[in-house]
Amino acid sequence: MKNLPEGLIVTGINQGAGSTTIAAGLARICAEKDVKTGVMCPVETGIEDPETMGPAARLMKWAARSQQQDEQISPYRFKADLDAASAATKENTRIDFNQLVQTAQNIRAEHDFTIIDASGGLMVPLAGGLLMADFAAMLKLPMIVVTAPGRDAINHTLLTLYAAKQMNIEVAGYLINKMPMLKSLREEDMAHALAYMTSEELLGILSVVKGSYQEQVTQLAQEIPALQTFFFIAPYLPGR
Repeated sequence: MKNLPEGLIVTGINQGAGSTTIAAGLARICAEKDVKTGVMCPVETGIEDPETMGPAARLMKWAARSQQQDEQISPYRFKADLDAASAATKENTRIDFNQLVQTAQNIRAEHDFTIIDASGGLMVPLAGGLLMADFAAMLKLPMIVVTAPGRDAINHTLLTLYAAKQMNIEVAGYLINKMPMLKSLREEDMAHALAYMTSEELLGILSVVKGSYQEQVTQLAQEIPALQTFFFIAPYLPGR
């Protein structure tokens, strides 16, 4: 395959925005086009058994139909349900930032397209004062920001977009996820308010999806290409 974009980073404005299911949905879209898709969840915390991959990494591997080793998809796993750096400290270890970057680069070298689930947000501490934003900046891949309705959603979305700009991270745009069918006044106004306050592209508005995580990903993989605004996303995906 020639002239494929190299990949995407997907991050959320917080843990509840649904960045993992969006990332997995995009991975499934690529896999269904027979694109050799690599995936990565750099750090997983709150894992019941850190000897095995957590639910996010397992979902990403399934969605991409990946043949990667578990240690490559999910290089750092911690039982403590804390931010990455704090979880590592609590478990008397340290995240090797340079090795994390190298692992991501290896995945890119071995695949046609790579999707990285930077869940938790750009300001998640990783190691030695370095943040998820530093990791994203090192990879020089475009980023999709996933937001969802909530009292602080506009504030957190604008802060995330601002942080990405300050770190020279290319932003493909933002997706509003988990929009209910019956909208409150705040939810009804969210897209307009964000469009007024930022120059980044609104890639689409996705409704709440139900079922198991795999069922949600399957549904999202159908809904995302059907978005009227999919033409904003398509240039960042292979096989277009």
